[in-house]
Amino acid sequence: MTEMTGYDELHDSPAAHKQLIGEENFTPGEIVATLDKYIIGQHEAKKSVAIALRNRLRRQNVDDELRDEIMPNNIIMIGPTGVGKTEIARRLARLAGAPFVKVEASKFTEVGYVGRDVESMIRDLADQAVNMVRNEKSEEVREKAVALAEERLLDILLPSVPASGTEEDSRDLSVEEELNRKSREKMLERLRSGRMDDRQIEMELSGDSGGGMMQIFGPLGQMEEIGGLMQDLMSGLPKKRKKRRVTVAEAKKILEQEEVQKLIDMDTVVKEAVTKVENSGIVFIDEIDKIVAPTTGGGQKGLDVSREGVQRDLLPIVEGSNVATKHGMVKTDHVLFIASGAFHVAKPSDLIPELQGRFPIRVELKSLTEEDFFCILTQPKNALIKQYRALIGTEGVELDFSEDAIREIARIAAEVNEQVENIGARRLHTIMTNLLEELMFSIPEQHTGENILIDRVFVKEKLDKLVTDRDLSSYIL
Repeated sequence: MTEMTGYDELHDSPAAHKQLIGEENFTPGEIVATLDKYIIGQHEAKKSVAIALRNRLRRQNVDDELRDEIMPNNIIMIGPTGVGKTEIARRLARLAGAPFVKVEASKFTEVGYVGRDVESMIRDLADQAVNMVRNEKSEEVREKAVALAEERLLDILLPSVPASGTEEDSRDLSVEEELNRKSREKMLERLRSGRMDDRQIEMELSGDSGGGMMQIFGPLGQMEEIGGLMQDLMSGLPKKRKKRRVTVAEAKKILEQEEVQKLIDMDTVVKEAVTKVENSGIVFIDEIDKIVAPTTGGGQKGLDVSREGVQRDLLPIVEGSNVATKHGMVKTDHVLFIASGAFHVAKPSDLIPELQGRFPIRVELKSLTEEDFFCILTQPKNALIKQYRALIGTEGVELDFSEDAIREIARIAAEVNEQVENIGARRLHTIMTNLLEELMFSIPEQHTGENILIDRVFVKEKLDKLVTDRDLSSYIL
């Protein structure tokens, strides 16, 4: 387990508090505007998460006396699948530069049963944070690591010949050093230009010290912590080194990675990561309605009362507790929890009262309309139409969609969602796949260099039969 020396000093220093959150000084309006680039509609949900994110930043500037007393306003997003709940949370975390994990509540089991326990979400969050900080630190030392890796590679390519120690060798030493320096400069220039990339060299590589053996701990839920500790112990043992022939290009990457690892102080990385988790971590709990026992007509809970066990296990994590991870203890008091669920059968009020109180903000997301589908296809930076144009563009084919074709696709998506099952924007992926399947199959052989226009007639020809046949719609669309 990570040494805790200096932990409190890092957390309590004013400089540390200023650096806890990766987001710039975004106003709530700017946060919503950024989310609008990727998610259509759902203004109320965006507004709520924008305020929650801004409050994290505000909290860092509050006096020490009150800072720990300000709790995050956790959010429950209520709405059918495919309307943007997960995407809002994911984009929010990316915008904030915060550690983020998405978990499904239905995968957790009550303590004492086989399966994942709720504390594993915090362990996952800590792992995510460590990876984030390690990557940040890696970029900071990348330039120095490249230079050191080049020097090691030159030592392999131009091994120095040790002097015999005679008087004659001593007199010629300065001449040899000058020649060696010039040779290294020429070789370095060839290395950097890529002319040496395909050359094979022999070098020593670190062997795997039993990492595969630790995999047996992964699926056992509560054994994850033991597995992490065992891996830490094993990593401290001497590693076997073996000789291997690799290309110069491969050797450059291997040596650069080794130098990066040497330059990074992992104790500092872990401390910063834990601080990041505790003050800006975001946990997205999907399908929280699946652990709710719906109330029957008589006001009694249904037969699935065992689901309440998971809720009660979840409660201390959301309220704020200390969770043991392989990186040390993590406090969850100021982690932001965003829960979501369709709540078709149960209601948010069916959650146990204590848990309801820990999710004070409730936002209802609306089902997507035909106009929403049209906007989803055309407006976001990662719009589906743009994705398909880019994919097919790699084959030298320019693909265009007429406006009436896009509107027809939107109409069909809305109609199928209404008739079969409402899966929100995910319906568009299915429809676009069926619409362009034959075209994407034949493009490399038949349409290279062409400009292809998808119009309303093409869309109707391909999809009308599927839409009108309810059985086909159920299985294909």
